[in-house]
Amino acid sequence: MIEVKNLTKAYGDFVAVKDISFKADSGSILGFLGPNGAGKTTTMRVITGFMPATSGTVLIDGLDIFSQSLEARRKIGYLPEIPPLYTDMRVSAYLRYVANLRGVPRKNIESALEHVLQTCGLSDMADRICGQLSKGYRQRVGLAQALIHDPPVLVLDEPTIGLDPRQIHEVRSLIHSLAANRTVVLSTHILPEVAQICEKVVIIAHGQVVLEEYIKQLPAGKSLEEVFLQAISRDRAADAASAEEVLEEVGAGRS
Repeated sequence: MIEVKNLTKAYGDFVAVKDISFKADSGSILGFLGPNGAGKTTTMRVITGFMPATSGTVLIDGLDIFSQSLEARRKIGYLPEIPPLYTDMRVSAYLRYVANLRGVPRKNIESALEHVLQTCGLSDMADRICGQLSKGYRQRVGLAQALIHDPPVLVLDEPTIGLDPRQIHEVRSLIHSLAANRTVVLSTHILPEVAQICEKVVIIAHGQVVLEEYIKQLPAGKSLEEVFLQAISRDRAADAASAEEVLEEVGAGRS
């Protein structure tokens, strides 16, 4: 399970994420949505321990990602938007390398390697050089490196971006199968993808959560796209109202 509580991340005077809270349940897929610049990637980097927060807490399977960082990160598999591959290494060598980094016991590495190669449809690609793979297979290798240590939590940032329709279908099916005994957070701009495979959705805009709801409890007769646009429109309207109030106060002060 992932539990985010009052998380804020600031870069100097710029607040990228402001006081956000949400939960991702065990054995489920949470869709993490928002327009460009909303703070999605920043949030994912914070909850995976890649960068510190300004304030707030993140619990990964009950462990604090900040005060118990090493133990918490061992429970996470992370696929960033651009898979972190060494392009001059062969697939099997790269995955063995990642397994060592992730602390997989030496005696278990070959079985872990065989398992992720099979799970991610890479058995025929084990001896191929990463840099010579298609984008679809690079995404599969990215998923394999996130899975090599068998983590209970997966965080996936745009895992199907740039793939063709067949590859998108295959990766969606793979993600769905991986959630049987894991917590999965999926960040994507593809709303039908979320509607098809996620149990819950969190929408952020301007660094704040504007909606957290289970898919089955969304308003009847409304598509996820309609709900998404309405949620971020409410946020923009609130911003506009706040700006108008500030202008009114400034005007009153001048008079």
